Amino acid sequence: MDFTEKQLQRYSRHIVLPEVGVEGQLKLKRTKVCIVGVGGLGSPVGYYLTAAGIGTIGIVDGDKVEISNLQRQIAHSMRTIGRAKVDSARESFLGLNPDVSVAAINVRLTADNIIEVLRVYDVVVDCCDNFATRYLVNDACVLSRKPLVSGAILKFEGQLTTIIPGEGHCYRCLFEELPPADLELASEVSGVIGALPGVIGALQALEVIKIILGTGEILKNALLIYDALKGTFRRVGVPRNPDCPVCG
Repeated sequence: MDFTEKQLQRYSRHIVLPEVGVEGQLKLKRTKVCIVGVGGLGSPVGYYLTAAGIGTIGIVDGDKVEISNLQRQIAHSMRTIGRAKVDSARESFLGLNPDVSVAAINVRLTADNIIEVLRVYDVVVDCCDNFATRYLVNDACVLSRKPLVSGAILKFEGQLTTIIPGEGHCYRCLFEELPPADLELASEVSGVIGALPGVIGALQALEVIKIILGTGEILKNALLIYDALKGTFRRVGVPRNPDCPVCG
């Protein structure tokens, strides 16, 4: 049997769903997902994918836990301040579901290492907090034809999109050029409301699960924008750019 009695109990609310069932739960178990960045977005993404029973989760981050992270990065705690974020998050995720394999990859992604880091994974989730890494992850996923779920947050607004290479747009179809350095700095000091990454991160995890199960409508060729102050969602169509330097 592929599941123990205890595992069948753990995933029982999944298994009773016609869109999941035992076969769908097996798909989740056999899938490898890489989460790039285990901060505000990566924390809820990691928790929900761990809870869902994803077989292998890789978490990539080169930072250490700081006290300023704890307002929104729920995979960490006062006890783990000063530790590598990947080690802190791995401990949290395994505490929720020890059946999942969690690989802590304590590196900063570069053009030299990203293809090798992502090589073994089936789906990638962009939870990073800087433009350079976001573009790097997009380009690597397009080149290696890996599905990518990309999320971003700032102040009271969040957005996410799903990129299926060869079938729709990529991140550079949305924003072709890397923003200027002063905008990057502005993003760092503008702040973010603490609960916002929980909303966007949960939606990212759902997109990953739908991709694996092959069910529902994913955000391919679309950008979902959430305004926390107004409590509204807006879905915007994103066509593939035939002149895109990466996917065109």
